[in-house]
Amino acid sequence: MKLKNDPTAEDFAKLAWSIAHPARVQIVRFLIGREACMCGEIVNQLPLAQSTVSQHLKILKESGLIQGEVDGPKVCYCINEDRLQQLKAFVTEL
Repeated sequence: MKLKNDPTAEDFAKLAWSIAHPARVQIVRFLIGREACMCGEIVNQLPLAQSTVSQHLKILKESGLIQGEVDGPKVCYCINEDRLQQLKAFVTEL
């Protein structure tokens, strides 16, 4: 029996990969329920170098799970609620 074409599989995999690291899970949990958060605040929450946290933020942003807005020399990050709901729906449909 062949698997049917699943047009959501690629998007689901991209979202799942974006949270496939404990630090990224922690970042997402930290940002949920917050309006916005400066990068420095996120760095202070994790026992990781600023450059490592920035790399994790980049991956989360590329997946669309978080959004970032430039505020002067800093970037403000927040959860993209639509993408978070989409991820939850994908997991529920498993």
